[in-house]
Amino acid sequence: QVHLVESGGGSVQAGGSLRLSCAASGSTFSTYVMGWYRQAPGKEREGVAAIDNNGRTDYADSVKGRFTISKDNAESTLILQMNNLKPEDTAMYYCAADVTPVPNEINWILLHPPRPDWGYWGQGTQVTVSS
Repeated sequence: QVHLVESGGGSVQAGGSLRLSCAASGSTFSTYVMGWYRQAPGKEREGVAAIDNNGRTDYADSVKGRFTISKDNAESTLILQMNNLKPEDTAMYYCAADVTPVPNEINWILLHPPRPDWGYWGQGTQVTVSS
């Protein structure tokens, strides 16, 4: 069982920054493929950013150049640095982990997020960006 706890959400004005964290349990954090996903009211969940156990990353086009995902293996923490935030970034942000990833999973994990039968999810943290 892996527990994920997000933090760092809040309310900011457009152009501002937030840093989301996701603290993970488990002794093999460095091997996880992890991602950030978001869901706005009335919209489908979408993948935002992902990182694999080799440090390879993938981003949604809408956040490229503004968001940076990273893993702190020593602290078992996933980070999402969000800069130049826009009102359309307003959503609940969730972190997710696949603790038994397959090769090249980074190539598809944003479009095919972990399912409950093979992945873990946090409870989410709200990000609100005002214009």
